Amino acid sequence: DKTVSLRKDLSEMHEWITQAEEEYLERDFEYKTPDELQKAVEELKRAKEEATQKEVKVKLITDSVNNFIAKAPPAAHEALKKELDVLITSYQRLCSRLNGKCKTLEEVWACWHELLSYLDAENKWLNEIELKLKATENIQGGAEEISESLDSLERLMRHPEENRNQIRELAQTLTDGGILDELINEKLEKFNTRWEELQQEAVRRQKSLEQSIQSAQETDKTLRLIQESLAVIDKQLTAYIADRVDAAQVPQEAQ
Repeated sequence: DKTVSLRKDLSEMHEWITQAEEEYLERDFEYKTPDELQKAVEELKRAKEEATQKEVKVKLITDSVNNFIAKAPPAAHEALKKELDVLITSYQRLCSRLNGKCKTLEEVWACWHELLSYLDAENKWLNEIELKLKATENIQGGAEEISESLDSLERLMRHPEENRNQIRELAQTLTDGGILDELINEKLEKFNTRWEELQQEAVRRQKSLEQSIQSAQETDKTLRLIQESLAVIDKQLTAYIADRVDAAQVPQEAQ
C-alpha cells in the first residue's frame, strides 16, 4: 500500500530528526579543555553537513506525497499532508538550529585562539621587560649611559593597554558561557601575577636608575671641579718651573 510506504518514509525521517536534536542540540555540553571544544566544533560541522545532505531525502518524500495526493481520493489527503508539513517544518528548524549552534561554536573556537594570540603577544612583551630589567640590574657607567638605559626602559614600558583589555574581554566572554573557564582562569591568574610583579619591579628600577643618574651627575661635577683645580695648579707649577722657582720659595704650593 502506497500510503503505508509513504508513512514509513515520513516516520523514519522524523526519527532521524529527533535523534539529531537529542544528539547535538538537547544535550548539556561542557567544554573544559580545548580538545573537547574542538571535537564539538567538528561534530557539529559533520551534523550540519549530514542534515544538508538529507535535503534530497526530504525533497523525494515531498514529491512522493504530493504525487500521491494528486491521484489519491480526498479522504487520504489531509492526514498525509499534515504529516508532510510537520516533517518539513521540523527539518527546517533542525537545519536552522544546527547552523546557529555550529556558527556559535566556531566563533567560540576563534575567540579562544584570539585570546591565546593576545596572551602570547603580551607574554613576549613581558619577556622583553624581564631581559631589560636584568640588563639594568648592575649597570655601570656615567650619567649619560645610565640615562640611555632609563630612556630605553621607559620606552618599553609605554605599552598600549589595548591588548590587556582585549584579554579581559575575551576571557570574560568565554568564562561567562562556562567554556574553558578553569583553564582560562588559570592562564589569566598566571599572566596577571607576572604582569603585576614586572610592573612593580620596573617602577622600582626606574627610581633606582634616576637616583643613579643623580649620583653620577654629582660625581661627574665633583670630578670636573677637581680636574679644573688640578689644571690651575698644573699651570701654576709649570710657570714656577719655567721661572726656576724652587719649593722653598712657595711652601704652600709645594705642600
